[in-house]
Amino acid sequence: MKNDTQLKNDILSELDWEPSINANQIGVEVKDGVVTLAGHVDSYAEKWNAEKAVERVSGIRALAVEIAVKLPGSSKRSDTEIAHAAESALKWQTFLPEGAVKIMVESGWITLSGRVEWEYQRQAATSAVRHLLGVKGLNDEIAITAKLSASNVKTNIESALKRRAVADGQKISVTVDGSDVTLTGEVDTWTEREQAWNSAWGTAGVEKVVNNITVV
Repeated sequence: MKNDTQLKNDILSELDWEPSINANQIGVEVKDGVVTLAGHVDSYAEKWNAEKAVERVSGIRALAVEIAVKLPGSSKRSDTEIAHAAESALKWQTFLPEGAVKIMVESGWITLSGRVEWEYQRQAATSAVRHLLGVKGLNDEIAITAKLSASNVKTNIESALKRRAVADGQKISVTVDGSDVTLTGEVDTWTEREQAWNSAWGTAGVEKVVNNITVV
């Protein structure tokens, strides 16, 4: 198991390796496997990419992101401009039914709401607006309403975990309450934890996933 110094060095190396961020603007603190990212970046997309880069590193028990987004003058846009850009970006998404996702922009923060049938549709919507110029943050309030029965959700998720070789499938417990799924257990890396989460969300009938899997 990595100690805090080893973990910090691995995180700094991963941030340096990621070309979409300026690692010099990001500070890293590690205590008992809990990682805190601080500093500032030039866009929300850069902040998101930094978070994802750190999650690729094994040994992290928890992650706190305290990075501020400070837009340079050339990147600043009014809320109206951002809203129009977001609307256009969503229209170009073939996965989204027209009018399914609503947009609100306040002080550079985009809030997406509405209802879709699948998690991949929600991910398509958030991905479409995350990299827009002038965005400082993103609130995802999109709900999922599936048309399919959730009676076989537990079996389908467990089968997906086995197919995708997510750690040891028997170490992950799947509990289903209606259309809500709770995952518990232990995995070795954040990547495996995210794979399990994606497997649950990719199952027909799922409207909510609570990921209580811990990384050991």
